[in-house]
Amino acid sequence: MDRLPVNIRRYRAAIFDMDGVVTQTATIHARAWKETFDAFLAARAQASGEPFIPFDAEADYLAHVDGLPRQDGVRSFLATRGIELPEGAEDDPPERDSVHGLGSRKDALVQEILERDGVDVFPDWLACVRAWRGDGLRTAVVSSSRNCQRVIAAAGIEALFDTRVDGETARELGLRGKPAPDLFLAAAERLGVSPEQSVVFEDAVSGVEAGAAAPFGLVVGVARHGDHEGLSAHGADVTVARLTELG
Repeated sequence: MDRLPVNIRRYRAAIFDMDGVVTQTATIHARAWKETFDAFLAARAQASGEPFIPFDAEADYLAHVDGLPRQDGVRSFLATRGIELPEGAEDDPPERDSVHGLGSRKDALVQEILERDGVDVFPDWLACVRAWRGDGLRTAVVSSSRNCQRVIAAAGIEALFDTRVDGETARELGLRGKPAPDLFLAAAERLGVSPEQSVVFEDAVSGVEAGAAAPFGLVVGVARHGDHEGLSAHGADVTVARLTELG
């Protein structure tokens, strides 16, 4: 495989989105969202007599919920169906039809799948992060998910990150979710490097937009499913199908 003329080692830090870049959890989230939304939409259709149009675990997931904080994902997708729900409260149970209730339902399903099936790491990421850390790059994992720590612990890769910025961090510090750059900027600050000295790796459009919204040295779009043009159009400086394409 020919390598792209991009030298990651000229930077001081690499900041990785978790789902879809580091861990193969995007399919877990897509499955959980589909089960959550389909149950809600089916019940709504039965009560109203409207047709039931299921959630598309590929198209709807990528376009409307991928990379977003949980409640933002609920709002984003339901808006495409012209549906408004009460916000509810953070402690809403999964059976409540509110923004927080659907978010709780999705979170419970993610945890159930993780406990039952575990999580895999992308081999290309693992090879690259070990090599780059060996060359002195500092590394961070960034995720909108509040399950980030649980996921990387299940994958056995906690030691490969110098810091973690996730949904729990965002809640504690009042950070905005993607496409705002807050999570990535917080990661660079915790690593003790400037954004200009850092590389952001993202597979979601919202994440690429977040990286491009701040003066990061390089934004790499990870197009594992072939969406090179879409990621480039939203701000990726370079796109790859696998990280091993980079120098």
